[in-house]
Amino acid sequence: MNLTQLIKKLSETPGISGHEESIREVVVEEFGRFAGEVQVDKMGSVAALRRGTGKRPRRRIMLATHMDEIGLMVSGIDKGFLRVAGVGGVDPRSMPAQEVIVHGRRDLPGVVASLPSHLHAGADQSKTTPIDKLWIDVGLSQAQAARWVRIGDLVSIRREVVALKNDLIAGKAFDNRVSVAAVAVCIEALTERQHAWDVLGVATVQEETTFLGATTSAFKHAPDLAIAIDVTFGTQNGSSDVETFPLGKGPAIGSGPNVHPKIAEKLIDIAKRLEMGFHVEPLPGHSGTDAWAMQVTREGIPCGIVGIPLRSMHTPVETVSVKDVERAGRLLAAFVAELDEAFYKSLTE
Repeated sequence: MNLTQLIKKLSETPGISGHEESIREVVVEEFGRFAGEVQVDKMGSVAALRRGTGKRPRRRIMLATHMDEIGLMVSGIDKGFLRVAGVGGVDPRSMPAQEVIVHGRRDLPGVVASLPSHLHAGADQSKTTPIDKLWIDVGLSQAQAARWVRIGDLVSIRREVVALKNDLIAGKAFDNRVSVAAVAVCIEALTERQHAWDVLGVATVQEETTFLGATTSAFKHAPDLAIAIDVTFGTQNGSSDVETFPLGKGPAIGSGPNVHPKIAEKLIDIAKRLEMGFHVEPLPGHSGTDAWAMQVTREGIPCGIVGIPLRSMHTPVETVSVKDVERAGRLLAAFVAELDEAFYKSLTE
């Protein structure tokens, strides 16, 4: 697997929360390379199944990583300019001057524009322009825009992945496409390893808005154990070392009320035995990941969390280390390979 090329393919494919059709096609193709069965559920989440070698009925683990991204939605048309609203946690500070694609009756190139600071009154010159004061210029008249664009159409950022030094790459939608890539690494690694449990690699929908995909997927598949793979805050200029993790030094393993302590302990133990760099991430409350929804599905599902450090989260230049993505995948594969009945019973001791 060319991991950088896979991340590039996943990143550059649009898939805004609630409208994941295009990215779903890519995930089905990529997961299908290494999984025996791939299915799409009624809500649009993708589940790739690798069957284990244990006696039936086999226990199963669900590796959940969301494939949706943040973006914009057309909220109005004014003199040919498109007013927009944010879908998910869009940071308005990063939006002006971005190239975008308006997914209307056909895809239209556009740019995010705003009133020049010279034309703002007084104190407004130094303020961040809110989303509802930005617009998209597609170069159309009012009549043309009304013909090609409808209220509710989606707008995605147009951004190619950029290779930086020291094995770092930057692009849009790395939250959480890099974790989708990590699960692909895991599934590929399991083709060469025996594992007793069935493994479900699940790419969920709508994490950025509702956690819907994690909720419905966990209910449908009823795993005995689940791990959410997501990004976490990477150390960068101006950040606190207490709340962030350096890039290129391995994944973060979550610890807190959203995580079963024995799952965290086992992940840490495996990382040490692999002589893999890692960090322990304290999560004293809401983890902000699919684990939040999975943990309370049905009668409750023991969960773990693995995070990939990422700089500039929720911007079009999110930055990760490819090595961290690969390490996260290897860690998951080693964890899966060691699952047995004794470990499952230990979760309730």
